[in-house]
Amino acid sequence: MAIHDVLIVDDSKTELAYLSGILTKTGYAVTTVESAEAAQQHLARAKPDLILLDVVMPGQNGFKLTRVLSRDPRYTDVPIILCTSKDQATDRIWGLRQGARAYLVKPVDPAELLKQIRALD
Repeated sequence: MAIHDVLIVDDSKTELAYLSGILTKTGYAVTTVESAEAAQQHLARAKPDLILLDVVMPGQNGFKLTRVLSRDPRYTDVPIILCTSKDQATDRIWGLRQGARAYLVKPVDPAELLKQIRALD
């Protein structure tokens, strides 16, 4: 599956702008939302090729949303990359166990992000 449409979920406008900038310069179509709940509303209307997801957000956190989406047959084919400030090994393991395909610690290195996306493409 070729990755073109990317949904970025993060409660930080700065982080949304940073990640969007990296991806749009590389030719990806990007949609941004600021919560897990907004992400679920967006997913009801449009299915992206990839989701970049923060973990620490008000309301539902990224671990829970990853778990929900990775178990929903409508979205099992949509890879999730967690992009978070949580940098403990246990957080990484937990995120991957919830269904994430990759785990990147903020500040996200642009080259590493693009490498992880290409590995999924």
